[in-house]
Amino acid sequence: MVTQEDIILIGAWLNTSKDPIVSNEQKAGAFWKKIVEYYNSSPLLVGTTPREHGQCKQRWARINDLVCKFVGCYEMALREQRSGQNDNDVMKAALDIFHSDQNMKFNLEHAWRELRHDVKWCSTYLEKDCAKEKHKPVDSVDCQGAVPEPEERLIGLKAAKSASKRKKTGKEEELTKLEGMLEIKKQISKQSLLDRLLAKPEPLFEMELALKMKLMSEMLCDD
Repeated sequence: MVTQEDIILIGAWLNTSKDPIVSNEQKAGAFWKKIVEYYNSSPLLVGTTPREHGQCKQRWARINDLVCKFVGCYEMALREQRSGQNDNDVMKAALDIFHSDQNMKFNLEHAWRELRHDVKWCSTYLEKDCAKEKHKPVDSVDCQGAVPEPEERLIGLKAAKSASKRKKTGKEEELTKLEGMLEIKKQISKQSLLDRLLAKPEPLFEMELALKMKLMSEMLCDD
């Protein structure tokens, strides 16, 4: 049951972090309120005790922290992969590395498989990894809170629409412009992440390669 609950919580975080309204308004309270609502409304949890804000936030922080650490172990196992070894061998080596580093078994493989190829979560991991390399803070996704945009903040579409309704005339054009600006910011964010991946020396890690290919595909579709 814990595995299923984790997967639902991960889905709630991913869906909410990709919501342009929530992510642009930058209100951590609203961000987690939406996650809790999404989680507790899952039909797969009917008959279970609903989780509160603090429980969801703490569980996500635990999942995110351990999965981030395991990603590093998995990448190390990939680097050390010998000829003839398959994916199962790499996984076993990664689990051994994690156990050696953390003095505990990694029991969140289900969470890792849910997160490893998601663009939003991978960009979070890569930005945090870059921050470690540079030894200085970087504006990235808060493990426990809302998702900051890389550029200056804009008000969310929801707030813009509410403002336009309060004005009797002359606001439709402004709203259209704002929607266009938000779309441009989204494309800039994707392009920036893709540029960083393209600049990295080959070979890329499995997660980085998958993210690069997905971003390139999305950019081509947008064109």
